[in-house]
Amino acid sequence: MLLNTYQTNLILIIEKYVDNGYILSFSFAVDARSDYIGFIHGCLEFIHGSRLYFKEYVDLQDSSVKLSYSFHYQCLDNRLIFRYDNARHKPDLEYLDHKHTDNTIMPANIPALEDVILEIINQHLIDNKN
Repeated sequence: MLLNTYQTNLILIIEKYVDNGYILSFSFAVDARSDYIGFIHGCLEFIHGSRLYFKEYVDLQDSSVKLSYSFHYQCLDNRLIFRYDNARHKPDLEYLDHKHTDNTIMPANIPALEDVILEIINQHLIDNKN
């Protein structure tokens, strides 16, 4: 898949949740290293002021591979609600892909942006939309 196709797909996903009223605003940028490799980052502001900061360094030549990523969701007062990432820890974790919540780190699958958005909506926003 071409990087610009991946970018377009992400923007369409974000705009769907803007249209649904869950995302109030967003920023999005791509630093292309080639037609298939690039660094994507952005911020989504949700209702009630919570924010998702995301970044992905992807290689899309043969399949969609996230070489590094972070999906950091925080509330209005900047407290961490959760973060998915594959950053190395010291001491090393027994797994690379993981999720932070409060004081817990647990193994997790590499999420897609839409999966993270849906987790936010279903677990943190759905009861508080109005």
